[in-house]
Amino acid sequence: MKASDLFIKCLEEEGVTRIFGVPGEENADFMLSLKQSKIEFVLCRHEQAAAFMADAYGRLTGKAGVCLSTLGPGVTNLMTGLADANMDYAPVVAIIGQGSTRRLHKESHQIMDSIGMVQPISKWAQTILSPKNITEVIRKAFKIAEAEKPGVTVIELPEDIAKEEINDKPIKPTLIRRPAADYRAIDEALELIFSSKNPIILAGNGTVRKRASNRLRILAKNLGIGVINTFMGKGAVSKEDEHCLFTIGLGSGDFNNLAIDESDLVIAIGYDLVEYSPSAWNRIEKGKKKIIHIDYTPAEIDKDYLPNVEIIADLAGALFQLNKELISKVSEKNLPLFNIKGRKKLRDAMIDDLEMNNYDESFPMKPQRVLSDVRKFMEDDDIVLSDVGAHKMWVAREYNCTIPNTCLISNGFCTMGFALPGSIGAKMAFPEKKILSINGDAGFLMNVQDLETAVRYKINIVAVVWLDGEYGLIKWKQQVHFDGEHSELRFKNPNFEFLAKSLNMWGKQIKSANEFLPALTEAFEQDGPAIIGIPIDYEENMRLTERLGKVSAII
Repeated sequence: MKASDLFIKCLEEEGVTRIFGVPGEENADFMLSLKQSKIEFVLCRHEQAAAFMADAYGRLTGKAGVCLSTLGPGVTNLMTGLADANMDYAPVVAIIGQGSTRRLHKESHQIMDSIGMVQPISKWAQTILSPKNITEVIRKAFKIAEAEKPGVTVIELPEDIAKEEINDKPIKPTLIRRPAADYRAIDEALELIFSSKNPIILAGNGTVRKRASNRLRILAKNLGIGVINTFMGKGAVSKEDEHCLFTIGLGSGDFNNLAIDESDLVIAIGYDLVEYSPSAWNRIEKGKKKIIHIDYTPAEIDKDYLPNVEIIADLAGALFQLNKELISKVSEKNLPLFNIKGRKKLRDAMIDDLEMNNYDESFPMKPQRVLSDVRKFMEDDDIVLSDVGAHKMWVAREYNCTIPNTCLISNGFCTMGFALPGSIGAKMAFPEKKILSINGDAGFLMNVQDLETAVRYKINIVAVVWLDGEYGLIKWKQQVHFDGEHSELRFKNPNFEFLAKSLNMWGKQIKSANEFLPALTEAFEQDGPAIIGIPIDYEENMRLTERLGKVSAII
């Protein structure tokens, strides 16, 4: 068979059902081989959007999302989405084209060192230099991408290699069992917990993967202590659970920041330092607050994050072991170890604060009212994706979840333009769920071209666009740091109803707060995508800052 045919058979063996991308002439043999496969090719309008679709698809399913580009400018366009997936630990395999190996050694049209360029933003990247390597390279790419912590791998297929003849068979994937925790680390962690007076759990990105949230909920109940989640750990513990102390990461004076200040032990579970710098929460008597690190990999070296104990193992397995050993040492009748009722006053105060302005009818709409309406409208297992901007801070703080992976926020690489294409990937992963993206007007227009992709495939995603005509988060940060001053950040927006009409899709720009919920209902009744534009009162940004103190979240 042709090498490109074998390549496709290997993808089928890996369970790939769709590929997002923009092909070029160097992918021609690959694309014609793909036509004979059951794998769906989703033709996108920009390579960056294709990478974001694969990013969200991989993050939600745990199986590597796959994206494709041609060589040169196709790869450079793909890079922002790949960097985002890699830093947010989403499994993605990128397939990139390349010119003939007979011209890689010299100055030649569109030829560049693509592998060298993507190496810093991937776990592994490799050129296929012989058809005999195809089966091994593809199996390795998927194995590495999906292994904890997951991330991006890149396969480069030169056009002349794709044409060669080969007689080979795909390598079958095998199940890998991750290692259990060291029993001494479990014992040391329990000793720290037993000797603490006011412990707290910090639940990060890892807790929404691989059954870990179920084990976390059991541990929180057995210990009887509060759980604070990062932006990317939403839903690890249900917002309805009395142990839930909601999302940390915005104001340094926010309730949960202060709760960590008062604690003497932080149990960091599945926490990635890239999510929220430890310098922002480990602020009081540095070195005296004890830390237990539980994760798939050892802790990053950071002077503000020096764990006393590290439990390195499969996260769900480590939490199972910790719970089991806790019960054996204390016995179930003596659990919970602490009294969670002591957190009720704090939790009630947080709920009261989060519900502020939920019913405010002023217009432009207050951020809190928009998110309250979205939360009322979306079912527990529906999915919201937040883009990056001032709205992200409000989504992070105000939109809370009962189920993991029902609110996706890019907070590692933290790039604008993620949410709209990401919602297409999410809808293709879970077609039965309502998928809604919340975008700023700046980030939305960075990947607006892929609305046409959603129209063409009749994908009912809804994009809610917050309108202020500024780079709002940059303005907010500048105002905080420079006594209310900021640089020129304003721009003009299109008429979003006209924009929708030009693409033969539904769109509306609302004119009162009471129009929003009916607009959501109508938007989700469409055969394809829908846009809802909402003028937003971002004066609330500085009002929140005045209440909570300095905004400490990373842009």
